[in-house]
Amino acid sequence: MKKGIALLLASVMLLSLAGCGGAAATSEKRVFKHGFDLDYPPYSYINEDGTMGGFDVELAQAVCEHLGWEYQAVPFNWDAKDAELNAGSCDCIWSGFTINGREDDYTWSKPYSDNTQMIMVKKDSGIKTLKDLAGKTVGVQTATSAYDLLNDEEGQAELCKSFASLEVYETYTIAFNDLKAGAIDAIAIDVTSGQFLMSGSEEYTFLDEMLGSEQYAIGFRKEDTELRDTVNKALDDLVADGTYAKIGEKYPEIKDFLCLGK
Repeated sequence: MKKGIALLLASVMLLSLAGCGGAAATSEKRVFKHGFDLDYPPYSYINEDGTMGGFDVELAQAVCEHLGWEYQAVPFNWDAKDAELNAGSCDCIWSGFTINGREDDYTWSKPYSDNTQMIMVKKDSGIKTLKDLAGKTVGVQTATSAYDLLNDEEGQAELCKSFASLEVYETYTIAFNDLKAGAIDAIAIDVTSGQFLMSGSEEYTFLDEMLGSEQYAIGFRKEDTELRDTVNKALDDLVADGTYAKIGEKYPEIKDFLCLGK
């Protein structure tokens, strides 16, 4: 009899533990894995102390806070973005990511920022127009919309053919350091990133002629429409409560290009 009671009590305890485990499992936070370029200021970057910064990082963190999700940063080299997304290492590509020309490659959020592609030069370079780039060395970051424009026959491929060379860099930060050093004559870059890089200096400028225009959004795997819809709703809420604009105010290069809610 005592043995039967002991077995009964053990069974009750096991059921209780299982119930607790089930409750814990259902109460676990969803982890949102934010995939971004590790060096694409002002949208995303890693600070010297190892913390993450940038408009896109802060906006993704705000979305997670709003939804009660746990935020996880997944920084990578930009040319590895598709491999990271397809492997499931991240839930999205969210880092100044251009929709234009990639419309059918991902499930996209609504656009949250406009932008333009420009040519950055030193003010004393003597380069005033796109035609002046003939015979010059121009830098660009790999796998960016500026890179695509310069290699697209329907874009700016003819302009690119006039260059002495097109130097392709892993990041725009490296390209900008080469521009400073005189190793290249110009950089093809989106205006917001360019403004960030040359902030605080009067030595650099953009040519008046733009290469192209674009919009930034969040790229999800094609099947992740439900996740896209949830993030879109959260973005709408952050526009409504002023969080989106408040984050934008911290990044003067970006704030005038923000397009949600307009």
